[in-house]
Parts: sequence; structure tokens; C-alpha cells
Amino acid sequence: MSGVIPAMASEPTPVDVPPVADELVASGAWQRMGDYLELTKPRIAVLVLFTVMAGGVIADGGRADVRLLVHAVIGTALVACGASILNQVNERHSDALMNRTARRPIPTGRVAPTEGAILGYGAAVVGTVYLVLLVNLLSAAVALASFILYVFIYTPMKRVTALNTVIGAIPGAFPPLVGWAAVRGSFSIDALWLFLLVFFWQFPHFFAIAWLYRDDYARAGLRMLPTTRLGRRMTGWQMVSFCLVLFPVTLAPVMTSSAGRILLVGSIILGLQFLGFCLAFLMQPSRIRAKYVLWSSLVYLPMMLILWMLDSMKGAS
Repeated sequence: MSGVIPAMASEPTPVDVPPVADELVASGAWQRMGDYLELTKPRIAVLVLFTVMAGGVIADGGRADVRLLVHAVIGTALVACGASILNQVNERHSDALMNRTARRPIPTGRVAPTEGAILGYGAAVVGTVYLVLLVNLLSAAVALASFILYVFIYTPMKRVTALNTVIGAIPGAFPPLVGWAAVRGSFSIDALWLFLLVFFWQFPHFFAIAWLYRDDYARAGLRMLPTTRLGRRMTGWQMVSFCLVLFPVTLAPVMTSSAGRILLVGSIILGLQFLGFCLAFLMQPSRIRAKYVLWSSLVYLPMMLILWMLDSMKGAS
């Protein structure tokens, strides 16, 4: 017996194993959650959800039911996340060819395409039903239309024509209308100006991105404006043209008295700043100037929406 006891004492006891196993399981679970989060494109989602909230505030001058608006944001978040996931499922082969996207969860095999499809469709269905039940039918219809256009029309058109940006800008401008529909239950002429603001803003924004990653897009066979010789020459002109269109669009609410001095002054200052960066790119296209256009666009839209919200709340007080 004395010879057996030391041997038994030297063997690892079951108590020594579970902590290591638990750490591995926890690490794998966190990695999986991180992959799922990456599939939703959280940085884009934040801007999308901000436009939903802005649409609701502008529509009702800050007097909207906060709970209703929160429900609109949650429902739209689910639909938007579903669209982002399915976009990556559908583009997994081209993503694998681009340096910018090759390390995404689906091209690397960390998430299976079937798994991504289930998550994407599941999120979109749950989000749409959520909006129907807790907001209203119109907001759900707008969110669903945005999902369909983005996943089934815009995404495949990226391989067909450089005009895909025009198609993609339509669902991209729908989120603020979800917020508007949530609090109003209908649309007015001011909802059109809000839609056009986000619609036209997207062109300089996405042309800057397309310029920065034009080699990636060309390698993957995606038809973006700067991937062709003629398109590269046209990119700067397109940026400037759409920046100029933004001036009358942002001044229209002032002319119809639905906004006032805050939006008027802000639209001129921010518009000139945005236009200046686009003109600089037009005169000398380069990566750094494309980045300036991109950064400027990321300042322009949130600030314009904030100023419009402030103006609408001031008018309602």
C-alpha cells in the first residue's frame, strides 16, 4: 500500500483540469462573439442608427415618444446587421481577393457561409417583425425595402456596372426615413429633403473609399468608378458635382420654413469645407486627398443632422 499511495498522489487530480478547459472555452466563445460582431460592420451600423434617431427627432421637433424611437433604432439595427452579414456572405469570394477584407470572418473560414446566412436572414426577419409589432407598418416596410435593395440588387450589381453606387445610395438613404415613419406614420416634403441629403452625401463619401481601394476592387472584379482609366478622371468631377448639389438640398428646408438659421449657417460652412476638400482632390488626385474627402464626409453628415435636429427642436419649443 505504501508504494501505491505516492503514485496516486503524483497523478493530476480532476480539480486541476477544469480551469484550463474553462479558459479555452471562454476564449473560443469570445472569439466567436467577436467574429459575429465584425460581421455586423459596427462602425457603419452606428452611423446608420444615428440617422434613424435623427430622422425621428427632425420629424417631430424633439417631441417624439422616446420609447417609440428606441424601438425604431433597435428594429433597424437588427435589419441593418442582417444586411451587412448577408453582404459578406454573398461577397465572400471577392472579399478573399482584397487586402482590405481578406481577414474578415467568412473568407478566413472562422464563420461558415451557411452560418452567416442563417444569422443574416434571422436578424432581418426578427428586426422587421419587431418594427411591425412595436413601431408601425410603414417603418417596417421602409427598413425591409432597404434590406432587399441592398442585399439582392446593389450587392450583385457591383460586378456589373460602376453605376452600382447610385443603386446602393437609395437603400443607404432609407434609415432616416425609418425614424421619420416611426414618429409620424407618414411622409412629407421635408422627409424628401432628408432622404436627398443622405443620398447625395454618399457619392463623395464612397468615391473617396473607392479611390483608396481601387486596386483591391479591380483585383476582385468589382466595377467601381475609379477602377477604370476614364473613371479615375471622372472621380474628382463627380465628387465636386454632388457636393454642389448638396447646397440646394440642405437649404430647401430653410426655404420651406421647416428649419431656420442654425441649419442655414451650418449648411454653408460645412458645405464649403466639404466642397474644398473635393476640389483639392479634383485638382490633384492622391491618396492623402482622398482621405481628406473621406474624413470630411464623416464630419459633414453627422454635423448636418445634429444642426437640423437642433433647429427642429428650437422651432418646436
